[in-house]
Amino acid sequence: MGIQTVAVYSDVDRDSCHVRMADAAYRLGAAPSIDSYLNKEKIIDIALRSNADAVHPGYGFLSENVEFADQCARNNIIFIGPPFTAIRDMGIKSTSKAIMSAAGVPVVPGYHGDNQDDHFLFQEAKNIGFPVMIKAVRGGGGKGMRISHSADDFLEQLESARREASKSFGDDAVLIEKFVENPRHVEVQVFGDTLGNYVYLFERDCSVQRRHQKIIEEAPAPGINESIRKQLGEAAVKAAKAVNYVGAGTVEFIFDPKNEKFYFMEMNTRLQVEHPITEMITDTDLVEWQLRVAGGEPLPMNQSDIKLRGHAFEARIYAEDPENNFLPGAGPLIDIHTPAPENGIRIETGVRSGDEVSVHYDPMIAKLVVWEKDRISALRKLNYALTQYNIVGLKTNTNFLIRLSLHPSFIDGDVHTNFIEDHKHELFPSAQQIPVKNIVAAAIGFLVNDSLGISQLENGSNTPFSKVDFARLHNSMAAKHQINLKVNNAKYKVEIISKPDNNFSVKVNDCLFENISLINFDNQSKELIIDMGNEQLKQRIVIADDIISLFTSCGSYEFEFDIPNYFKNAFIADSDSATSLIVTAPISGVVEKLLVASQQAVKTGETVAILMAMKMEYVIKASQDCVVDKILVNVGDNVGKGSKLIEFAIPEK
Repeated sequence: MGIQTVAVYSDVDRDSCHVRMADAAYRLGAAPSIDSYLNKEKIIDIALRSNADAVHPGYGFLSENVEFADQCARNNIIFIGPPFTAIRDMGIKSTSKAIMSAAGVPVVPGYHGDNQDDHFLFQEAKNIGFPVMIKAVRGGGGKGMRISHSADDFLEQLESARREASKSFGDDAVLIEKFVENPRHVEVQVFGDTLGNYVYLFERDCSVQRRHQKIIEEAPAPGINESIRKQLGEAAVKAAKAVNYVGAGTVEFIFDPKNEKFYFMEMNTRLQVEHPITEMITDTDLVEWQLRVAGGEPLPMNQSDIKLRGHAFEARIYAEDPENNFLPGAGPLIDIHTPAPENGIRIETGVRSGDEVSVHYDPMIAKLVVWEKDRISALRKLNYALTQYNIVGLKTNTNFLIRLSLHPSFIDGDVHTNFIEDHKHELFPSAQQIPVKNIVAAAIGFLVNDSLGISQLENGSNTPFSKVDFARLHNSMAAKHQINLKVNNAKYKVEIISKPDNNFSVKVNDCLFENISLINFDNQSKELIIDMGNEQLKQRIVIADDIISLFTSCGSYEFEFDIPNYFKNAFIADSDSATSLIVTAPISGVVEKLLVASQQAVKTGETVAILMAMKMEYVIKASQDCVVDKILVNVGDNVGKGSKLIEFAIPEK
């Protein structure tokens, strides 16, 4: 469009993708968001100094901050978003519910008033009837949101929601709503211009979530008939008109598939993270629409011009451990290999190989977007593309997304917000059997990988004649090597005999494989091809930090050899005897709260500390009855994963 761009960045984002891509870049401040991306005055100052005409607020941070939008207007800077009045009215959930009800949009029963007294809210919750949802009034992105299943846990969940809301939005006010069990989360993309024109661009289904945050989205929503689709779209436009909305917005509904009724939940007064799937099914560019509307132009299309075409999925790839309650991770991204972007495959990311996922921000690495002519074809393409998205350095959710995309209920479109919990036994299989052929591939890949010297093998040989590197002049003597591999808590003793002409025999425990041929190993792409007689295996293998990462057409495996460096100093709980226990940080973060004192007796399950990391709250509880011996950190301390927090003494029985 010929528009120059100015980036702002925190200290840890100095070399990030958006800084490199922009025409100019300005430093905001230190890494914590309160010192950088939430610093309204600094951003306004940079906009003025750089002679910027407008500010695009992105997806988070200040994108729905009414004070920031107002400050932009008062400084004659165009805020690429709705008027601050619309942000104000829709940003406070209690106000938005009243406006929607008056506009004839159905809303969920609940309390949306100003009284924030604990006892009063407790009574309202009982009047509504448990279970109830506690939501931050200024919330978004699943932050400051808790479910109270009964009167027994209401006050604890209320306090937790308030703490997280205060940290995320600077406001701990909450509302209480009836929790609709197993609903679908359906949202509608709307757009308005300054001339009073409004359109909807159909709906997205974002039902599959963890921690109340979306993990996979699709458009259009499966199983929605044309009549309901039209009703949803018209209700969303009615909501936008009620607040004189301008620009891109998303109206979110709770949809009850049992009776096909929907209820207004909230309106996100910004572009959504998942907007690409809407672009794919409507053949539009919503960011371009935003810029044109902000410049005073009319909407590029009328409602009758917008046609629904095909089906699209977006999978959010996160640095997190699904096997450990989706615990977010932080650290370096050693190697990233992605599927080739092409017609129908789109990758949106802000990181490259060698970049780092920071503890200060959201751990999303990328959005993988696919499109096809129908849902089943799009789902097949999504599954294939996920197997091609290979990341080394941090645990990711790609294997989980592969399992999810292959689940029969997901394939059938039978989705709801409790999908992961309801299908946890299939999505989190207790014991995954590793095909022996993959262990063989990992062992041979270990041997030929150029990044390793043969000295790391257990036989200790480090002669130039024992290394397989395609450059040996006298490749005639067999060499025997032994390594011990561990994967999914199973251990394998592997013996490899390398023979002339890149042939091998491999013994995995007591299983022997003869005459395995190395067809090729590309040190650039890390693609390994071996011939096992009746089958050729083509896989990617990357070795880093004492971990062999093997990527196959069915997902990835991580093989440990020796003890990984990060395990040596990151025990979650350790003890030198039966009388002491040390509790360590499960993730890098900031000590938000210490709830125990020295020499205090603690019962099993009692909360002892709270960490804040990745904009989320982590509660650490005692695993057994004990007494606090030493508190090793202070509130406000930055701690790394595995840092010692509290030392306990275990009472004698």
